[in-house]
Amino acid sequence: MAHPAARPSQPALSRGSDHVPLGILMMVAFCALAPLIDVSAKLASQTVSVGQVTLARMVVQALLMAPVLLLLRRSATVTRGQFGLLTLRAALLLASTFTFVSAVQRMPVADALAIAFVEPFILLAMGAILFGDLVGPRRILASLVGFGGALLVIQPNFAVFGPVALYPLGTALFFALYMLVTRRIARDLAPEPMQFHTAWIGVVLMAPILVLGAGAEIDVLALSNPAAVTWVQLFCVGLAASVSHMAITYALRFAPSATLAPLHYLEIVTAVLFGWLFFGDWPNTLSWGGILVITGSGLYIIARERALARAARRSAR
Repeated sequence: MAHPAARPSQPALSRGSDHVPLGILMMVAFCALAPLIDVSAKLASQTVSVGQVTLARMVVQALLMAPVLLLLRRSATVTRGQFGLLTLRAALLLASTFTFVSAVQRMPVADALAIAFVEPFILLAMGAILFGDLVGPRRILASLVGFGGALLVIQPNFAVFGPVALYPLGTALFFALYMLVTRRIARDLAPEPMQFHTAWIGVVLMAPILVLGAGAEIDVLALSNPAAVTWVQLFCVGLAASVSHMAITYALRFAPSATLAPLHYLEIVTAVLFGWLFFGDWPNTLSWGGILVITGSGLYIIARERALARAARRSAR
């Protein structure tokens, strides 16, 4: 999953009427493709460990992004400071991926994604705590309502799956931190090398953990040589991740994040559709209520951010 609040490191192209529709199209493509990461991960995790699925995502992404760098003639050089931030970014992406795959291994994809969509509310809180951003009472209330919606989704899943239903909250926390680090790196580094370096560093970090975990016979870190169909599923995890994340990166180059942010909630729609098509999962009434509450709260915060931004521009004139 990714959030439109991220900004590309390269200057945005002209955002006139010629480019904004293309940005919207790329955002819709992201929303259509991103749930395929979760579908492929859920399928693969039925026969291999969560750790192996997480590693496969990074391996495939690194292999796919290397030729992209060559074709686009992007420099892969990074400074020592950038390398440190990229290592932190890779570690957070590993944690986010691991917790989410752990969730969808047993939970319906749409339910897990809906809970993870509390990430914008966590970002809002972190902005206030870490950077002193002003957060008014209406946005605080919207965040509390959004968390209430997450509890509506968690409750029936917790009753069925136990603590696994809380894993998407970990995903939301790790991904919010990942987004903060990404925003910092994006000031100086283009998206293609950022994705490539994050992937290969993730491989370097995850591989020894899996080796040690397999030696200690930890089930979630086991290594195996599955059937060919599972290898295809593992490849699809990395492929869907690489393509969808590049789609949102370029969407942000063509259109303002304020225009794209509301479209991100289309991802829940496609997640529900794919969950039904592939696994026969359909959210129950309580989960649907939570999804609607989370979506409504998130859209309100987006609208409020846009209103505050317009007010700030008017006062600066």
